[in-house]
Amino acid sequence: MISKTFAEHFAVDWIASWNAHDLERIMAHYTDDFELSSPVIIKVAGELSGVLKGKVAVGSYWAKALQRVPNLRFELLATLIGVGSITLYYNGVSGPAAEVFHFNPEGKVTMSYAHYL
Repeated sequence: MISKTFAEHFAVDWIASWNAHDLERIMAHYTDDFELSSPVIIKVAGELSGVLKGKVAVGSYWAKALQRVPNLRFELLATLIGVGSITLYYNGVSGPAAEVFHFNPEGKVTMSYAHYL
C-alpha cells in the first residue's frame, strides 16, 4: 500500500522537477525500463501505439517536449492514492490532466499512463 506521506512527497517532487525543467531529476523517479502511455506520444513522437519504453526513449521524447514548451508549468490539484499506484491530477500545458503511476517496491515508477481532456 502506498502511504500518504510517500504519495505527497512524490507529487511535490514530480511537479517541482517538471517546473524546473530538470530532465535528470524527472527521470530519477523512474526505473530504467519503465513504460509511458500517452496520447501525446502519438502526435509528437509519431508512435502509433502511444507507448514508449525505457529511459532512453522517454528521455528523448521529454527533452523534445521541454524544448517545444519553454514555459511549461504544472499545478498540482490532487494526489489520489491506490494500491501500488498514485494518480496525480494537475493543470498541465493544455488544461487538466491526470497521470497514473505504478511503483515497484523501491518506490520507482514502472508504468505511467497520462490522460488529458
